[in-house]
Amino acid sequence: MTTQEIVQKLWNLCNVLRDDGITYHQYVTELTYILFLKMAKETDTEKHLPEGYRWDDLIQLKGTDLKNFYRKLLLDLGVKGQGRVKQIYANASTNIDEPKNLEKIIRSIDDLDWYSARDEGLGGLYEGLLEKNANEKKSGAGQYFTPRPLINVIVWLIDPKPGEKCNDPAAGTFGFMIAADRHIKRKTNDYFDLSQKEAEFQRKEAFSGCELVQDAHRLALMNAMLHGVEGEILLGDTLSSAGKNLNDFDVVLTNPPFGTKKGGERPTRDDLTFPTSNKQLNFLQHVYRSLRTRGTARAAMVAPDNVLFQDGDGLKIRADLMDKCNLHTILRLPTGIFYAQGVKTNVLFFARGTTNKGNTKEVWFYDLRTNMPSFGKRTPLTEAHFADFEKAYKAENRKKVQDERWSCLTREDIAAKGDNLDQGLIADDSLTSYDNLPDPIESAEEAIAKLQEATALLYQVVKELREAEEGQEW
Repeated sequence: MTTQEIVQKLWNLCNVLRDDGITYHQYVTELTYILFLKMAKETDTEKHLPEGYRWDDLIQLKGTDLKNFYRKLLLDLGVKGQGRVKQIYANASTNIDEPKNLEKIIRSIDDLDWYSARDEGLGGLYEGLLEKNANEKKSGAGQYFTPRPLINVIVWLIDPKPGEKCNDPAAGTFGFMIAADRHIKRKTNDYFDLSQKEAEFQRKEAFSGCELVQDAHRLALMNAMLHGVEGEILLGDTLSSAGKNLNDFDVVLTNPPFGTKKGGERPTRDDLTFPTSNKQLNFLQHVYRSLRTRGTARAAMVAPDNVLFQDGDGLKIRADLMDKCNLHTILRLPTGIFYAQGVKTNVLFFARGTTNKGNTKEVWFYDLRTNMPSFGKRTPLTEAHFADFEKAYKAENRKKVQDERWSCLTREDIAAKGDNLDQGLIADDSLTSYDNLPDPIESAEEAIAKLQEATALLYQVVKELREAEEGQEW
């Protein structure tokens, strides 16, 4: 049985819980609690669990006894557990009321082909569940999940290396850091090419993150554990005082949440130069301030269009970014690839300079939005869609790239446009050519003249009707 088949079997079990009113997102969280116990048994790591709270203790019970034991297990592991166990089960509770449903899920999980699952990788199995959850609109979990093809392309282009400290300040389910770990493992023969000290650093210190939402945080912890990543994943708000210590990184990869802070309030960070109610602009400040100034630190951040053109503090933040960093590339992403269909997004690629002034000389834009298919379940986004962008990005001489989607503006050009970075979009074939549109001034004058004529005619008609009815002048 393949990992994909196991994922589908696990996902189908959600149908069992419909009568309990369990949502898809609640189901994945519930699965995490149960899968953790099963996977601990399969990977011989049950020593991290208190005796009496292990898989064999759970599987032997039925009915009400099972339900009561499961509720107690969730509560006690959140209190008595150690390390990651305690974090994963912190404030855990169950939404499953029917004992038979709980028993069916536990039995079904126990009956799966875990030999094949171990062989293909338990981390891949769990990632498959997270992806299913993110793609299910009813779950609302897409906000915590960046499409894997996009993550893989970003990681490949940023190219994290052994010994570098990598971070995601809006970790979600930790997808960027898992992909960065996989990227380095692929280049180092699963770390076997590294010294013992270097391999230890990769496992325990190289990858870190911070996540605000507790349910997403526990999914991130589980995801990291199953991939052998032991770096710290904080539960907290990067835009609060907790984020001050998230700095000195070689690589930052992130897709911060869209929107403004609740109530439009500003962040509680007092170290941001330009505090604003716009979350993405605050995250952007955090990201480029958190990079090392050694000349090799770099970042990629997903951001909505408003980050590129917002006035006021937005303009100041973009200018500060282009001073402190070399903002060398902006990828205009297609619509429909995130959970909110209408959201227009981009990826900003930049490298921190060793000084704080004049680091951006020119910005290259790649338009992967205009004249692109409508992405969704029927037309999924794949890595192949990024092939031409990758070639342009990696080109030794970017000016020699022949691609209509690829364009460049100098820093002086951008300054002349008021530091507005909402640039680089090509002509949309679906729109009428601007050359065929009438001159706006002439059109306005013509419309006013016609309106005056119509008004005069209407006045005359009304006047004549009144005269006819009343037999007198009006």
